[in-house]
Amino acid sequence: MSQIKTSFANQGLVRPRQGRVLGGVCAGLGRRFGLSPWTARLLFVVILMLLPGSQLIIYPVLWILMPSEA
Repeated sequence: MSQIKTSFANQGLVRPRQGRVLGGVCAGLGRRFGLSPWTARLLFVVILMLLPGSQLIIYPVLWILMPSEA
């Protein structure tokens, strides 16, 4: 699992220490793709409405796999 976290970190997918609301997953995804954290959260909620249930699985998995910012 450490190798996966290293791979995520190399790609810029890290959970920032600043700007977290829950686990920092949306803030990290927003930072990686050049979006504000609130825009990423809004997109996450919109996608949740379109594909119910899948984000309830994806978010905790990303929370575990995305390393916290050093």
